[in-house]
Amino acid sequence: MAGTHKKRMEDRFGSFFSFDEDSESEDISLDELEEELKEHKNCDVLVTILTNGEKQRGMATLVEGDLGHTEEALIQDYIEDNDSLVLLHDQIHDCDVILSQIGLILSGFQTHICSISSEIRSLQEKSWDISLKLKNRKLVETKLAGFVEEIVAPPGLVNILVNGEVNEGYARSLEILSRKLKFVQVDPLINASKALNDIKQELERLRQKALSKISSHIMEIFFAMRNPGTNIQILQQNLLQKHRYLVLFLKEHGSETYGDLCASYVDTMNKVLSTYFHVYVEALEKLKLEIGVPSDFNGHDTSIIDIIIRGREHLRNHGFMFSLGERANILKEIHQPGLVPHISQGNSRTYPYEVIFRSLQKLLMDTASSEYLFMESFFGEESLFYQVFEGPFAVIDQHLDITLPNCHDAVCLMLIICITRKHQLVMCNRQLSCLDNYFDKALMYLWPRFKVVFDMYIQSLYQCDAKTLWIDGTHPHHIARCYVEFTASLVQLNAECGDGQLDMNLERLQSAIEFLLVRLAQTFTTTKLQHLFLLNNYDMAISVLKETGDEAKKLQKYFEEKLESNMMAFVDDLLMEHFSDLLRFVRSHVCKLQKTTCQLL
Repeated sequence: MAGTHKKRMEDRFGSFFSFDEDSESEDISLDELEEELKEHKNCDVLVTILTNGEKQRGMATLVEGDLGHTEEALIQDYIEDNDSLVLLHDQIHDCDVILSQIGLILSGFQTHICSISSEIRSLQEKSWDISLKLKNRKLVETKLAGFVEEIVAPPGLVNILVNGEVNEGYARSLEILSRKLKFVQVDPLINASKALNDIKQELERLRQKALSKISSHIMEIFFAMRNPGTNIQILQQNLLQKHRYLVLFLKEHGSETYGDLCASYVDTMNKVLSTYFHVYVEALEKLKLEIGVPSDFNGHDTSIIDIIIRGREHLRNHGFMFSLGERANILKEIHQPGLVPHISQGNSRTYPYEVIFRSLQKLLMDTASSEYLFMESFFGEESLFYQVFEGPFAVIDQHLDITLPNCHDAVCLMLIICITRKHQLVMCNRQLSCLDNYFDKALMYLWPRFKVVFDMYIQSLYQCDAKTLWIDGTHPHHIARCYVEFTASLVQLNAECGDGQLDMNLERLQSAIEFLLVRLAQTFTTTKLQHLFLLNNYDMAISVLKETGDEAKKLQKYFEEKLESNMMAFVDDLLMEHFSDLLRFVRSHVCKLQKTTCQLL
């Protein structure tokens, strides 16, 4: 027992605690002892053992004895608990049997669960198939329901379209019918479906009924416009504008009916507006102040001088033909309302033709603007406007064809040109181009006529007989004054709205006036009177041109130069009359000095 204990001690603690006496006699190598002691000199346990070597040896003996007693006690305890250990072993065996049975049961459960899992997968696949079929059926149901809803005409819809009154509710029903008709026409597959054959004829009958009812209703409004005294714009805004969708339905689903409707509107408005403008032009003609008409001339001669040679009193009645004066105010009244004939006739007042023209063109602009905006909104077609206004344009063209050839008032014609240009700007500001062709045509008519009349003014100066026009006295001639005022008027209007076409003509007029003044001056017997006459007329011309403003600076400078040159000549004449000998002496000596200077050089 002791030997076994000793062996165990050696196995556990090594030979370090083995203190056999024989070991003392054995040779021990101490070669590396000193190095190991130096290496472990800081180990407190080793230091303590080496310090107390004998004590440790006794302690090891005591420990060895205690361990032996402890082992024996443990073995005795094991022998005493042997029955308990056998019982524990039996219980463990029983548990192994039970666990084996449980394992078999769990294996059966696992097999059953695998079969259930395959059934679940099968059910899941069936569920997916059912879900897909349901989705497809819902999709088919949705499309089929939409198809049925789009092609079927409910009884309420049919009743409104056939028997209903044309109002907002009727327009909403037309929208539904239009959607059904478009649905049928758009898709070729739907149009070829057998299901559509049953309803297609009903939809066509509804379409025809709707076209007939819409056309009849709108035609009644068109016929109401033909009644005298009818306010067309009120009918357009309060009735027709509310039925814009009706016209759109006709345009989309009844092109032939729509064309007939447009033709009826064009015919109605053409006649109404033509009559309206014709009556207005006739009324304005009664208010016209006759200026520069053929009755003002002698016989068949259309010389402007014919008006002037009749005397100052006759000239005063026709001063408008030369002077602009207050006539220029009409260019500031471009936006003012036109003349109202029955009011003006009550006042027994007459107006120059430019006032008549402005009123006529103002009515044309306002009527055209209103009609253009209405037709663009109601029909959506610009071409109808020009068809409607063929009549009014013809009335105005006829009026101008009669009036302008008999108008010999160049100031009036130039004012009309300025009015037309300003009216072009008005329409441009309104962003409407419907009268562009009319304005271009009017200007192409007015400019040639103005140039014809203008040439008549100039030719009259060249063709007149200076002896017939001569008036005793060197004061400014009334004919010269008329033409200077005429020139100032054209300069002012050219600056207002000219486009350069007058510049060359103004130079021609300037030369004609100079030619007339020289011819009139030659009727005086002495050069002094001739220069004095020219001085007075040039001074008059400068005064008139100064009143015109900066626009006449160039022309004013021309007459100032003429005034200065004639002033020098007039002074020479006076000096020659009173100091002729002295002047000859001075001139002769000046000539000699000039010759001497030239020789020296």
